[in-house]
Amino acid sequence: MSAPLVNMRGIEKHFAGVHALNDCRFELRAGEVHALVGENGAGKSTLMKILTGVYQMDAGEIEFKGELVPIPDTKAAQKLGISMIHQELNLAPDLTVAQNIFIGREPRKLAGILLDDKKLNRQAEQLLKQMNLDIEPTALVGNLTVAKQQMVEIVKAISYESQALIMDEPTAALSDSEIEELFAMIDKLRLRGVGIVYISHRMAELQRISDRITVMRDGCYIDTVPTKETTVDRIIAMMVGRELYHSASPESLSQSGEVVLEVKELSRGHAFKKVSFQLRKGEILGLSGLIGAGRTEVARAIFGADRADSGEIFVRGKKVKMSNPHQAVNEGIGYLSEDRKRFGCLVELDVQSNVAISSFRRFSKLSWMSKARIRQSAESVVESLKVKTPSVQQTMRNLSGGNQQKVIIGKWLTKDCDILIFDEPTRGIDIGAKSEIYKLLDSLAQQGKSIIMISSELPEILRLSHRVLVMCEGRLTADLVNDGKLSQETIMQFATRREEELHA
Repeated sequence: MSAPLVNMRGIEKHFAGVHALNDCRFELRAGEVHALVGENGAGKSTLMKILTGVYQMDAGEIEFKGELVPIPDTKAAQKLGISMIHQELNLAPDLTVAQNIFIGREPRKLAGILLDDKKLNRQAEQLLKQMNLDIEPTALVGNLTVAKQQMVEIVKAISYESQALIMDEPTAALSDSEIEELFAMIDKLRLRGVGIVYISHRMAELQRISDRITVMRDGCYIDTVPTKETTVDRIIAMMVGRELYHSASPESLSQSGEVVLEVKELSRGHAFKKVSFQLRKGEILGLSGLIGAGRTEVARAIFGADRADSGEIFVRGKKVKMSNPHQAVNEGIGYLSEDRKRFGCLVELDVQSNVAISSFRRFSKLSWMSKARIRQSAESVVESLKVKTPSVQQTMRNLSGGNQQKVIIGKWLTKDCDILIFDEPTRGIDIGAKSEIYKLLDSLAQQGKSIIMISSELPEILRLSHRVLVMCEGRLTADLVNDGKLSQETIMQFATRREEELHA
């Protein structure tokens, strides 16, 4: 058994009245993949940010290669050989791939006066080839897909010749083929003796890629177990500490119910073409397809965030022209974006402001805001959605991703929208929080709310949807009733069926 590469003991951390880490410990060996799991808010990312110098611990000690080390900042961590790939991308979109990889470390020529762009691009190209990535070093990062940007982040971390590499939800935006490429690179790093901390909510990935699993809950260390000697059920039980919500296939919904939203022949450039469907009252309509199928683009057009080139949208039988999101909200449509931090919430404001931001008129009288009513409404959202926060005055940035997601849902519930579009509502959210959101979506549908749910997780689509729309390359390829017999295989057949195959 190899000696620990990293050994963290007695780690404590407080944030604005929240005991984020309580006597935590973690060990990483050279050449192993050590999974770190727990619900959102369990303290996983916080613990790793202490290891990488983003945060300073209040108490405890860190050993690296057998020696006690101070890690006052990220540069100190990188100098030791510790790097972290964060869940939220940290790239400069207006710089090239090569410039992002070596930012602050660019090779120079003429006695250090000028940048050596040729050498910069050559070094980046070598790293990209090591990972079998077909990405041009001169390409602008802002022009890459989210998946490709994620891979650039990984290459950037590897460029520091890290001995300990932390990956926080690295596959959240990757396709199956890209995940295979990532796993192949992880295996190469493991053979070179690099220790990898792998943070993920995807149990199947952990079983496949990790050697050991450490579980955290509510800021505390629970246990560390060898992956081969444990089960998914045991891991979940340690993570959650409570009974999870398991629903059967959704009951069939009458197709004669009131149509609250109808889309006819909606098109926008190459993103999607001639998309038509109906959404009924009390229905959860799943929207499935592979990355790039056009699901999000259709949702944004319905919400007015992007303008469609042609087609018609009817809300409760009335034809409407969605010119902007404000108009969609006035029609009773709410949209929860897959990128919650860019489009879903204001991270520098507190919880109560985010809950009320779409409903200010409801809380005002004669141009005066009722702070008491805003606080009361926010507290109701926090209680009903089980948001983990010390108060409604807490800044959104200090909440975990799952709790931020709950606040955003609470914003649209406060607005009392009848039509809700949820784009990847459980992305980056742990199993326990998913269970709560599943309950919430079921409850909303039973109350008569109509929901369009975009999800890349087929079990989630089958678990919640009354009907499933499937898209491939910008076209609607199937409208399927979830009658309990619908399978993942059937959905995937339509998700990969190109236009020429539809008319064959």
